[in-house]
Amino acid sequence: MKGEMSAIRLDLDDIRDFEASIRKEWIITNGLGGYASSTVLGINTRKHHGLLVSAFNPPTGRHVLLEKLDEEIVFEDRILPIYSNEFQYGLFPNGMDFLQEFRLDPFPYFRYNVEGIEIRKNLFMVYGKNALVTIYEVYNPHLKPIKFNVFPRLNLRHFHDVTRREKLSWSYVQTPFSNGTFLRNEQPRIFLALGTDEGEYLAGEKWIDEIFYRVDASRKENAIDDYYQPGKFHFEVAANTRKKLSLVIVGSSDEDEVKNCFTELNRGVENAQKLLEQEINRRKQLLRSFYSRYEGLNVEGWLDWLVLAADSFIVYRRSCDSSSVIAGYHWFEDWGRDSLISLPGLTLVTGRFDKAREILLTFTHYCRKGMVPNRFPDKDGENPVYNTVDATLWYFNAVLQFLKYTGDFEFVKGNLWSRMKEIIEWHVKGTEYGIAVDKDGLLAHGPQLTWMDAVVGRKAVTPRCGKAVEIQALWYNALKTMELLAKRFEEYEKAKMYGEMAEKARASFLEKFWNSRGNCLYDFIHDDGTPDSSLRPNQIIAVALDFSMLDREKNAQIVDVVWKKLATPYGLKSLSDDDPRYCGRYAGGWDERNLAYHNGTVWPWLLGPFITAFLKAKNYSEEWRTYAYENFLKELFTKHIFEAGLGTISEIFDGDPPHTPRGCISQAWSVAEPLRAYVEDVLYRRPPFEGQILSCNE
Repeated sequence: MKGEMSAIRLDLDDIRDFEASIRKEWIITNGLGGYASSTVLGINTRKHHGLLVSAFNPPTGRHVLLEKLDEEIVFEDRILPIYSNEFQYGLFPNGMDFLQEFRLDPFPYFRYNVEGIEIRKNLFMVYGKNALVTIYEVYNPHLKPIKFNVFPRLNLRHFHDVTRREKLSWSYVQTPFSNGTFLRNEQPRIFLALGTDEGEYLAGEKWIDEIFYRVDASRKENAIDDYYQPGKFHFEVAANTRKKLSLVIVGSSDEDEVKNCFTELNRGVENAQKLLEQEINRRKQLLRSFYSRYEGLNVEGWLDWLVLAADSFIVYRRSCDSSSVIAGYHWFEDWGRDSLISLPGLTLVTGRFDKAREILLTFTHYCRKGMVPNRFPDKDGENPVYNTVDATLWYFNAVLQFLKYTGDFEFVKGNLWSRMKEIIEWHVKGTEYGIAVDKDGLLAHGPQLTWMDAVVGRKAVTPRCGKAVEIQALWYNALKTMELLAKRFEEYEKAKMYGEMAEKARASFLEKFWNSRGNCLYDFIHDDGTPDSSLRPNQIIAVALDFSMLDREKNAQIVDVVWKKLATPYGLKSLSDDDPRYCGRYAGGWDERNLAYHNGTVWPWLLGPFITAFLKAKNYSEEWRTYAYENFLKELFTKHIFEAGLGTISEIFDGDPPHTPRGCISQAWSVAEPLRAYVEDVLYRRPPFEGQILSCNE
């Protein structure tokens, strides 16, 4: 039934394959930038894992407050742990051996069995709150009572950092009560409330030292962390009894927020069950809304997960009381480029037009000197940085796509139009980072301002200084969008000016960027006018955009070259593998990884523009649409989302087979662009106002 959800399930055989299961991660989010995340074994393998990672200044300022909830059974005076932690010397204790089943349904569910005693554990976050709720069901089939203990393993650190007890800069002051505890730290001011509906809380501080994070170690990052345990929750389960109980954990930098939220949520297991149903129904409604837009669309389990993953990136930004987009979990903030590229797939294809409006307003609000922010740093989330040339240009494309889905010219004119004109003016006269329209009508810019922005030793790996190919394509697309809008708003002199600027840019582009030897486009033009012939995927954007400067023949040639040299089952390579700079594995320390990041690493988000360009060149015939799904999307959708970050798509993959997933386990544009291309191009469900909008420039 449409609106129902498919579970991702690992049975005992899956779980016992340790090397595979330790790499399977899950993440659930709360719409604030906060999240809960770990592996299917319940063993944290990254510093970014945690069951309550709260956003103190949504969606930034994220801190790990609750690392884990570890449980044990006490039966006939024997202590039977059902958890495991990893240390440098190995795993201890061996409680994961009792795990029988894991499900993501849509929240994490663990089922353990130890000597016939069954423990079921459901975790979920409450949307819009920095809170985690856990529901346990304990079945004691024996003729004697058992004890069930839950140990909260806490921390108080920024999620990029680790805690070492001997260098501790914080100290919780604990105020226990009968079935819970309240903790505070003065500098920084952090408040945490933990409680249950029954049982008792027993205070007793303890440290679990030198937890080892294997993924961080492989990345040559700090990989040793210490956990603080303030006490334990203790429950008695009578003989031959099945008992349900709940735990609520709330944490934030606002004391009143924590106390009020805790009081609201900690009202017993029945209330916890209602909260769980409320969160499940919210997700069901997202699916119903999506499928109702596309009559006859087959319900697919993987498609359900993509729609739900799309929702996870849409977050509240407190600083402007509006919405934004987290670029990727675990560690990315809201980035301008990523947000605006992702906007069509996250909000338009899914019919969430109010969220699209809010995201556009957020980046309009933060536009300075004609530039949209590059990102909002997590530790200073209200002061964005602007070192980007393309985020601003993707803003114009996002507005165009918004109009194709809504036809809402009134919103654009009333809220965006004056800022859009101001942006063009700034680009003409010149803004920061050397961004300015050159005398040839093309847009010049400084180094490390495109999406290929990796750095090694303060030096850009792919500086692309001068005039990058996709920047010119986006600039032309922006000018044609402005011409369209100026005509619509009866500003005919402006329309004429934008049209002339676009034509000048087009003529210069065709003269300078066509690589006749390669039958493709140069990647960029150096400041001295010499072209760079590196075979990279950036040129595909010049074909995919609504307003292309190229004729059909050249478009087809570009598609053919990119298809043959860069396409993989998981995305496009960022550099052809016959280039001497090609790096086929994204592994090692910071510098090693950054050398590979845009020099061969595969990026799933590029499948969006590639499939759009590919099917444009193939006239969207049914045969080629089927081919595109089978060869460019099927493996990503039907295999990958069940093997790394469950139910979502990774940031990147190795360039070399078997194309191991790397980077963030869940990336906004990795989900958004393949989803958009699947709906718009493969299924050929076009935006409802597309013809009307694009005909305005005819």
